[in-house]
Amino acid sequence: MENKKKMFVGEVISDKMDKTVVVKVVRDYQHPVFKKVMRQTKKYKVHDEKEQAKIGDRIEFFEGRPASKTKYMYLSRVIGEG
Repeated sequence: MENKKKMFVGEVISDKMDKTVVVKVVRDYQHPVFKKVMRQTKKYKVHDEKEQAKIGDRIEFFEGRPASKTKYMYLSRVIGEG
């Protein structure tokens, strides 16, 4: 069995930190009791070594070893320019 990394796609909402971007991921799911489609957002701090992602870009990133107290995601690629 291969060790697959969890991949996420989200939108960059902040690039003010050094080598770090804040990314918003939107997830739609159906409520288990009321069957209503719910929308949940979560923000992740993503390590961007080359500082290539800018505000508004859609990026693909993955989970890895912790880089700091709150940062454990790493940039894979920039999908679309913002």
